[in-house]
Amino acid sequence: MPLETTRFDIQDHLKTHEDRLLYLEAAFDDGDPALIAHALGDVARTVDMTSLAKDVVVARQVLYEAPSETGDPRLSTVLSVIKALGLKISVVSNKEPV
Repeated sequence: MPLETTRFDIQDHLKTHEDRLLYLEAAFDDGDPALIAHALGDVARTVDMTSLAKDVVVARQVLYEAPSETGDPRLSTVLSVIKALGLKISVVSNKEPV
């Protein structure tokens, strides 16, 4: 008997602001720029992309393409999306100062 599986969609698990925040925190903790961009795209797709694009002042298509495997979002785009999502980036030390 074959094993039945269902398609996993992260958007099914990013229902609340806190869910989205924790997901992005995990991506930033990993530190991989591609993973961060992908996670940011996942979170952006959980909200209304049209209004998000207006808040970020970029074309909707840019929001879809930037976090893709071939995309390379500019820092200004990343920061604008984070701000439009009601989030902010903080820098904390993970070691003793030099």
